[in-house]
Amino acid sequence: MVFAYGAALAMTPYLLIKISWVVAALSGLLPRAEHLSVAGFVVLNTVTIGMAAAGIALALALVRPWGERIPALVVLSCAWIGCGFLVPMTPYAVLDTLLSAGDEASGSEASVMPSWEASLIQVSFLGMSVGLAVALPFYLRARWPAAFAGRVGDGTAAVRPSGAYRPGAAMIALVGALVVGMLDLYWAAGGTIGLRHPAERELTWYLQAGNTGIWSLAGAWGVWVIARARQAVPLWIPVSVSWLVSGFLVAWGCWKLPFAVYQAVGSEVDTVWPEHLGVAAAQFLISIAAGTAMLSTVLHAYRARQSPHDARISAYQA
Repeated sequence: MVFAYGAALAMTPYLLIKISWVVAALSGLLPRAEHLSVAGFVVLNTVTIGMAAAGIALALALVRPWGERIPALVVLSCAWIGCGFLVPMTPYAVLDTLLSAGDEASGSEASVMPSWEASLIQVSFLGMSVGLAVALPFYLRARWPAAFAGRVGDGTAAVRPSGAYRPGAAMIALVGALVVGMLDLYWAAGGTIGLRHPAERELTWYLQAGNTGIWSLAGAWGVWVIARARQAVPLWIPVSVSWLVSGFLVAWGCWKLPFAVYQAVGSEVDTVWPEHLGVAAAQFLISIAAGTAMLSTVLHAYRARQSPHDARISAYQA
């Protein structure tokens, strides 16, 4: 499919740029960011190189014959984290690009990233997110049709509370997503409770908070529909939303939490976060817990919908 190949092609410039940064940093040719040592800069960018390579491999696996032979756990794990990182950030990236057009890169970013590199990186993220958003659902529906076919509350045994989900997991997902979503929307609307340095808020911070809040509430809605099993809506809608938001909450929670901890304990940290670091760390932990519970709810709903024949096929594919 053209979107899968397009996703892999779009991420290639990002991969090459990151490799060039690491090589240049190790050679002493690249001015580093002020708040990172050379070792920290290399480690951080090496991690992103691995993530970019995994994203390219995932995109190709969606359309190449060898992709069907990859164990289900590998495909779903990479797709879950990759889509969680990228797809929900697309609205934010578009708005940030439009509203920040013409602004110069600031601070330490300007010293290591010329404008053409920043543009290529933005194109890579947008291209990969759009490509996966279009290509992945076709792959998942073809390989695991029971997760998408039918309607919620259609009388299938899978959607009854006795077998469709774990009440505890659904409640954790629902409450956690609501807490994260409402807090971020409160901040995006100008609220200051939980902030230590409100004056440090910038446009990108507001956009990120609003984007996180909207997606978190969407995930809460999705898991609520699955858990209640009384809404006669196409199954693929709440399943897709919950699965996507669960990856979003876990991926970004796990990514940001170490930075919050480092910010709190680091003795030579120049960056100042608007949030109180304790509140931020708690929010990230809640995001991780909510996203994990949300994924658990979706998986149990899927397993309960499977017929014995489908279950044997899935076991073979795994």
